Amino acid sequence: MSKKVCIVGLGYIGLPTAVMFANHGYQVHGVDINEKAVEMLKNKELHIEEPGLKERLVRAIDGGHFTVSTVPTEADVFIIAVPSPINDNKCANMDYVSDATKSIVPFVKKENLVILESTVPPRTVVDVMVPILKETQLEIGEELYVSHSPERVIPGRVFEELVKNDRIVGGINDKSSQLTVDLYKAFVKGTIHVTDVTTAEMVKVIENTYRDVNIAFANELAKISQNIGVNVWEAIQLANFHPRVNIHLPGPGVGGHCIAVDPWFMVELQPELAQIINLSRQTNDSMPAYTAQRVKEILNNEGIVHPKVAVLGLAFKADIDDMRESPSLEVIHHLKVLGMDVSAFDPHIKENKIKEQTQDINEAMDHADLILVLTSHKEFVNLEPTDFINKMRTPYIFDTKNCIDRTIWRKAGFTTKLLGDSKN
Repeated sequence: MSKKVCIVGLGYIGLPTAVMFANHGYQVHGVDINEKAVEMLKNKELHIEEPGLKERLVRAIDGGHFTVSTVPTEADVFIIAVPSPINDNKCANMDYVSDATKSIVPFVKKENLVILESTVPPRTVVDVMVPILKETQLEIGEELYVSHSPERVIPGRVFEELVKNDRIVGGINDKSSQLTVDLYKAFVKGTIHVTDVTTAEMVKVIENTYRDVNIAFANELAKISQNIGVNVWEAIQLANFHPRVNIHLPGPGVGGHCIAVDPWFMVELQPELAQIINLSRQTNDSMPAYTAQRVKEILNNEGIVHPKVAVLGLAFKADIDDMRESPSLEVIHHLKVLGMDVSAFDPHIKENKIKEQTQDINEAMDHADLILVLTSHKEFVNLEPTDFINKMRTPYIFDTKNCIDRTIWRKAGFTTKLLGDSKN
């Protein structure tokens, strides 16, 4: 068994993976270009939020199995877990993957294994990474082994899913695949499925694209329901009682480092064929503007001039601190374009990331005309409406996640609105 692992990228995937290997007996060296994050980790402090991460990090460092720095070191296995975002033109930005691969070239030696965990467009390993790794002068597949094993976990449940979820492994040849399988068997209890490297890349993109298309369908249903006297949440729930139907839920947009990004990889690769995928992306990207417009319509009906909106939730999903591609940021932008003042609060994001953000929920509510729930944090689900009604100028709440008890809010004196519900 290879004993030393070097992991490049210590974000929401790389850091949990690093401490997981360290806690299972491997010597792990973590690398990140974020100097502040590296210094925090050296002091056993976290720069990201994930349940169970702090205690695992402390155990890994105190046990002498985990070190961190801004540069790689020699190892038996190199794992690249860096971002793979999209540019403004919706094309994949492979700079992080390319730079990370270049950074390990001086440290790679014969019989090493290089694994890409980042979600990437199909053919990235073959067309981007392998040409760079050839600079090692090692024969790819014979002296240096390369594979792709995409992460398949969700923030907030990373450690549970690292262990229990099935894993996809695709090597550039059989030995690359087998070495990767042997490595992840250290902690993966799910089935490890082996394929070729490009299929592995395709599988991960398919998984996230499927979910994006399904959400787009739900968002279209929400817009239709708004016009025909239907509660879309009730309709979807009833439809899902059919044994072969599994419709996802609507919302103010799609965020995160996967679902909001990966479908564009397919559109970029085959734009003339990926028409449903393209339309779904456009549909989901349109939801923040649609949400802001619904807020305007609600407040216009009250004749409110220059309204203030209290936005609850900046993270892209419940009970995490991840703002990557969060639709909340776009909703805020569109609210301001429509002439509204905005104050935003998120209990999981401990420092202000945007100028509209406050760390005090009472400040956000002060003289607001509408509470706009964009993230279903448990803290918002459990809010007591009587704590806020006297702080607000107009007691409206618009729930885009179907997460609050509207009966309780109405009893407290609020007028409640729900995305995609014109029945109630």
